[in-house]
Formats: sequence, C-alpha cells, structure tokens
Amino acid sequence: MKSSLTVMALAAVALVAVALVPFQAGSNAELGRALGHPLWATLVSLVVSILVVIPIALAMQAAPPVFGATRHLPAWAWLGGVAGAIYVSSALILVPRVGATSFMVCVIAGQLIVSLLLDYFGWMNLPVREVSLGRVSGVVLVMVGMMTVLWFSPTATPAQQSAGQIVTGKVSS
Repeated sequence: MKSSLTVMALAAVALVAVALVPFQAGSNAELGRALGHPLWATLVSLVVSILVVIPIALAMQAAPPVFGATRHLPAWAWLGGVAGAIYVSSALILVPRVGATSFMVCVIAGQLIVSLLLDYFGWMNLPVREVSLGRVSGVVLVMVGMMTVLWFSPTATPAQQSAGQIVTGKVSS
C-alpha cells in the first residue's frame, strides 16, 4: 500500500499538471484567432504537443513503440486521440464565448461523471471500483458548484482583440 506521503506527492503533481489546462485553453484560443479558425489552432497545438513529447521520451530513454501490437487493439483504444482533438477544439471555440471558469467547471463535472461510470463498470479495461455514497456525494457537490458558477457568471462580452488584430485591424468571430 502506498504511503499517504506518496499519494499526496502524486496528487500535488496532478494538481500542478491540471492547473495548466486553463492556460492551454486561453493560449489556444488566441492562437485560433491569429490563425483565422479554431481548427487550425487545434492542429498546431497537437503538433506542438508531439514536438514536446518526442524529446521527453528520448530523454527518459523510453523504449521504441511496438506498432505491431496495435492491430490487436479494440477500436475504442483509438478514442484518446479523438477525445483530445474534440477537447482542444471545444476549448478553442467555447472559452472565448463562455469564459475559462465556466468552461473548466463544466469540463471537471463531465470528467467526474464519466469517471464514476468508468470505475463502476470497469470500461476500457480499468479495474472495477466501488461507487460509494461519499464518491457520488462529492460529484454531486461538484455539480452544484458547476451550477453555481454558471448561474453567477456574467453574460458574455466581446472577446478582447489580440495585439495582431489591433495592428492589422482584422477581427475574427
């Protein structure tokens, strides 16, 4: 069994990692405005991700991928890339319209709901985990928090122009 110190250290790493997600949404939204369409920003963002991961994999001396094994994968194993593209595209389109806080609280609530289902049913070869009253109550509290954030969020205002838009006079929607 892992020590509570190890669990806390891993939780701290996870907290720092996910704290970067709103920055990703904001920077990608700006990139989308500069490139003229959110989908181009999705493509550029994913290419940049590849360029960052390759040197990390090399530095960590990761074994080369075994591509032959992929032919035995179930179709759902490829959904990670699809989900990533949908998430990045959705963030690019929605964050400028609803704001980073409203978007992120909905992302977190949605992730928790689906995570409970993944745990309960053991979908995607994950171990089955009990869905207890405490875990469901925690998710319900997050849902209440989501509704509170959405209820008290100000109405949308036009997005600020980027420096490039101000210089060129070009404004995209």
